[in-house]
Amino acid sequence: TAAEYASLLYPIENAEALNTGQMTGMDQLGVKALDQRTLEITLAAPIPYFLAQLTHYTAFPVPRHRVEQYGNDWIKPDNIASNGAYILDEWLPSTHTVLLKNPKFYAADTVSIDRVVFYPGEDRAAMQKRFRAGEIDIAMDFASDQIEWLRANLPEQTRIAPYLGVYYYPVNTAKPPFDDVRVRQSLSMAINREAITDKVLKTGEFPAYSLVPPGTNNYGEPVYVSWKETPYEARLTRARRLLAEAGFGPDNPLEFTLSYNTSENHKRIAIAVASMWKQLGVRVELFNTEVKVHYDKLKQGDFDVARAGWIADYNDPQNFLYLLQSSSGPLNYGQYANPDYDALMEQASATADLTKRAELMAQAESLARWAQPVIPIDYYVSKHRVSHAVRGWQDTSNDIHRSRYLSLK
Repeated sequence: TAAEYASLLYPIENAEALNTGQMTGMDQLGVKALDQRTLEITLAAPIPYFLAQLTHYTAFPVPRHRVEQYGNDWIKPDNIASNGAYILDEWLPSTHTVLLKNPKFYAADTVSIDRVVFYPGEDRAAMQKRFRAGEIDIAMDFASDQIEWLRANLPEQTRIAPYLGVYYYPVNTAKPPFDDVRVRQSLSMAINREAITDKVLKTGEFPAYSLVPPGTNNYGEPVYVSWKETPYEARLTRARRLLAEAGFGPDNPLEFTLSYNTSENHKRIAIAVASMWKQLGVRVELFNTEVKVHYDKLKQGDFDVARAGWIADYNDPQNFLYLLQSSSGPLNYGQYANPDYDALMEQASATADLTKRAELMAQAESLARWAQPVIPIDYYVSKHRVSHAVRGWQDTSNDIHRSRYLSLK
């Protein structure tokens, strides 16, 4: 009941009431085991994405006997139990994680790779060197300033593909002056998204003018901001006027902090955006922290404007739009609260007709489009380097690549 992602499973009968303390007694949750091999889940309403949602880690089973035996230590290598293709052999935080093939996995004979080592790291340039030296077979993500060299020297090993996610800046709507919609609209209008995707990133990202990316299932065309096609100079003029109406100008400049987590790309985007805002007379201080500290601050509401990103847990617009519902708790970083928005999303969640459901969510997104509690920057692409030795890699919209399906030449 303390899980930050608990709201993902609110479609289950009584899940939200139990999680928020409106109801007690976990036996009232719409989940029960009928026998040793049958799990029954009762939903509060028709949820077209629920089966896909069960592939998200919030729905993974936990070995109750190990938790009861070891408490919080059940996740340590000597205590943990796994029903997956691999078991945990070694885990040194911020250093590496080692997995070994699970001989008890039901399809162990189809698992080709016996040992997998994961190296976490934010320094993309260092990972590039390790990949070129043959120390690692797959490098997840790379800095955009490497793209020209990669295309010239490692074209077949550089993988770029559409990715169902959005890069955005949440704005702290609970904190003046960001509780003024004119300030948020002004900041959003002044960002030249095309310049960021074409000149800063240069790896195929698309400018984002909606929270829900194009191509999302069960939705149709996203709800874009009304000024999407307005020339940039005209947008700047309008943005200056909105900021002046909110009380800011040469004698009273808007000043705030833009926070981002460690990454060459995040830094480059932040510098570019700060430069664009400077055209409005806005003074921005950039503040960088490592990823865990950064997201802790976001969840606590300890920021002005910040960098964030969301990758679809399941291919449905609800997974993006629920980020702005009041019930989403710490995932609603900017603390946006709109009863009309919440009501439309609740109505959509109880609607079986997919066309009507999409219309209701589009109405909700139109409210968010006007209010700009989050400022979309670009729609993601996945960016990896994959060695010639790796077999079975396939680019996917959710960018999930299970080691059990890969092999090495």
